[in-house]
Amino acid sequence: MSTPAIQAALQQMQGLATQAAAQPLKGEHVSTAVGQGGFGSELQASIQRINRLQKAADAKAMAFQAGEPSVELNDVMVDMQKASVAFQMGLQVRNRLVTAYRDVMNMQV
Repeated sequence: MSTPAIQAALQQMQGLATQAAAQPLKGEHVSTAVGQGGFGSELQASIQRINRLQKAADAKAMAFQAGEPSVELNDVMVDMQKASVAFQMGLQVRNRLVTAYRDVMNMQV
């Protein structure tokens, strides 16, 4: 992730934190809209981001192995770790979703 992207994410998180900390006035409407897409579209976008990270890390590793002078070993290792962490996060989300689905399916009605 680049520095501007990190700064943008940090600003967004700080904005959400201040919004969550503010108490709504009596009778004030609180917007709960997250975005245009739903959970499925967010999940698909996350999977695509993980795929892009893995492809970029593989391409950089192949370029390093080919001996390109512009590719440093530390950049390859950082990209590989980013892809690994993203994949592990996606795996944990999938595991939580499967567990939640099983819990819902096993509920007595």
